[in-house]
Amino acid sequence: MGVDWDKFQEDIDTLVVSAGHKTDAALASQISSLTRLTDEDVQKLFPEPADVQKLAQLMEIVKGAGEKNEKINKFVAGSDQYASVVLTLLGALV
Repeated sequence: MGVDWDKFQEDIDTLVVSAGHKTDAALASQISSLTRLTDEDVQKLFPEPADVQKLAQLMEIVKGAGEKNEKINKFVAGSDQYASVVLTLLGALV
């Protein structure tokens, strides 16, 4: 079953507003449910709710519908806002 990205973004946006300055368990759980990251990984790597929101947007680009070139264009258009998320993820992998 596919992910309803609109609903996912709505949930993330709501949780970001309620999370304050730290990523709470519900927000981390939303991300970890769709990734290989644990709740603890998400909280450690992305302590700011705004960063989790950017991660969610990036996930939507990567896993959402569309051709590879469309996804690349979306990523490039938002690369300034996704750069810190990409660096954090790659830093965790190497």
